[in-house]
Amino acid sequence: MAKIINGISNKIPNKFFLVSGHSEGMTPLNAFDSALIDAGVGNTNLMRMSSILPPKSKQIKPVKLPLGALIPIAYAGKTSTQVDEVISAGVACAVPQDPRLNGLIMEYSAAGRKYDIDRIVRDMAEEGMRYRGYKIKSIYSVTAEHHVKKTGAAFAAVVLWW
Repeated sequence: MAKIINGISNKIPNKFFLVSGHSEGMTPLNAFDSALIDAGVGNTNLMRMSSILPPKSKQIKPVKLPLGALIPIAYAGKTSTQVDEVISAGVACAVPQDPRLNGLIMEYSAAGRKYDIDRIVRDMAEEGMRYRGYKIKSIYSVTAEHHVKKTGAAFAAVVLWW
């Protein structure tokens, strides 16, 4: 059971899942919102966090999130109004061999193809784990790519859950 300290719960998520989406929209914000909907997180309140995966976290399949819920999430997003530009967003989640240690989430977005973004973000996760002196058990990643017609967005995220 979570304790409440100064109005804040100390309950630590112990599950995670990866999502991605892309879309067009009337404005960059509309495109980004539609990409969130495509990823399955568009009807929640995203609480952007820094890039630490709690110890002992297990990957699960994406779950249907409660409408309006506060969702801890690490994400990468890219919007563009450059017609014919290809944009991508990716996240990588590195899980340590020692389950008592925290994992690491890295985010990256840019103009470019998803396979390039995926390689970059996975390399970022490996480097971050190396800095910490952690051996890697596994790395999970997801990317989204979008070919901009007028105003487009790409989005990828790691959602923390209980």
